Amino acid sequence: MSRMTVIGLEGLGEVRAGDSIGRLIWEAWSRQGESLLEGDIFVVAHKIVSKAEGRLIRLAEINPSARALQIGQDLGKDPVLLEVILRESRRIIRMGRSTIIVETHHGFVCANAGVDLSNVGLGYVALLPQDPDQSASMIREEITRLSGVAPGVIISDSFGRPWRLGTTDIAVGVAGFKPLKDYRGVSDRYGYELKASVAAVADELAGAAELVMGKRGEVPVVLIRGFEVEAGEGSARELLRPEAEDLFRNF
Repeated sequence: MSRMTVIGLEGLGEVRAGDSIGRLIWEAWSRQGESLLEGDIFVVAHKIVSKAEGRLIRLAEINPSARALQIGQDLGKDPVLLEVILRESRRIIRMGRSTIIVETHHGFVCANAGVDLSNVGLGYVALLPQDPDQSASMIREEITRLSGVAPGVIISDSFGRPWRLGTTDIAVGVAGFKPLKDYRGVSDRYGYELKASVAAVADELAGAAELVMGKRGEVPVVLIRGFEVEAGEGSARELLRPEAEDLFRNF
């Protein structure tokens, strides 16, 4: 690869519950006068998938539990929001300094269980899709049906990182390609055999797409062209570090 192109998809419009994200993407892409090529990859912000799947919660309808009230007092955090976070969590990993890190029911370790207040309307929060891999697969199938071309699909979200400040987008759902590229056993140009080099290409592509998406929700879909991936079913679960190897959960 000597060149990779990242193209924002404009004019998608407001997404509502029941909408077909695959159809909306294909129709907006066609209006831009662009073709779809084999090897193209769509990166889709999870927020529009959550909206289409009805994964929005009106906070006024939530009654916080005693546990949420106690944690809210300890952290100085809204207990109503904490109640939603707890419902989306398998367990709490760490708490402190107004931050709650949890393991979601998907197996993701992240702040606030991926519950997000931005770009959904005041008084509402968006939850992660219940099965982001399945959501990505359905988007891929619909685009393939309409276009005759089967693109890769990533569903992305912004996550913090334990070693560095700031967030970057990662893949929470994947369809149509392998999310990891294993270089172990390959020699570098000096003859050194790589021992631990496994690249999280789905996360890298999600991060590249976020540079075009921005944070205001105006460009929720991006097409990446020119990056060669390994074909296969693919799943974001392949990116999850096993708990036995996770120093943060076993500290």
